[in-house]
Amino acid sequence: MTLFLAFVVGLLACLALLAGVRRLTGFESQAVDEYAGNAPVMDLRRHLAGEMLCEGMIFGPTGRVTSRFTADITVTWDGPNGVMAERFFYDDGTTQDRAWHLTVGNDGTVRAEASDVVGAGAGRTEGNALGLRYRIRLPEEDGGHVLDAIDWMYLQESGVILNRSQFRKFGIKVAELFCTIRPKETLRA
Repeated sequence: MTLFLAFVVGLLACLALLAGVRRLTGFESQAVDEYAGNAPVMDLRRHLAGEMLCEGMIFGPTGRVTSRFTADITVTWDGPNGVMAERFFYDDGTTQDRAWHLTVGNDGTVRAEASDVVGAGAGRTEGNALGLRYRIRLPEEDGGHVLDAIDWMYLQESGVILNRSQFRKFGIKVAELFCTIRPKETLRA
């Protein structure tokens, strides 16, 4: 084996090891079962319903804030099927609309579809958490790339939902989102 080939094999082995460690210990390693028994118990049809306000920020691959936003969210349910209509207002003056079509199973499974989601997202609630995975297509003006997304939502005692999401391309984190979602009625108090 030549010195160059040994170097390449060693480099690839190190990269594989790092990727494996990240999957076992990082954000991606969370499992919804880890939140079993945590209170309050999240019921999407109860806790993600009606008029809601979202506030958050997006971080780029270096961890720096690249965008801030607010969103008006209206969620309606008809039995296990819901529509979550979102209107985002970004700090650069742009807006974005998205409608999620949600189906919640009696076992806590969640199916999520939207016009910019490739296929359908799949997830599950357990305890105070919802874990959801899906593939999202960026708008053409942002390159039209398809990213792998992992969303985690955590219900707090106050009824506020904390949402943390990561977006990856070829396994490399390219963005992260953090936001709060809360019923608008709590803002009047």
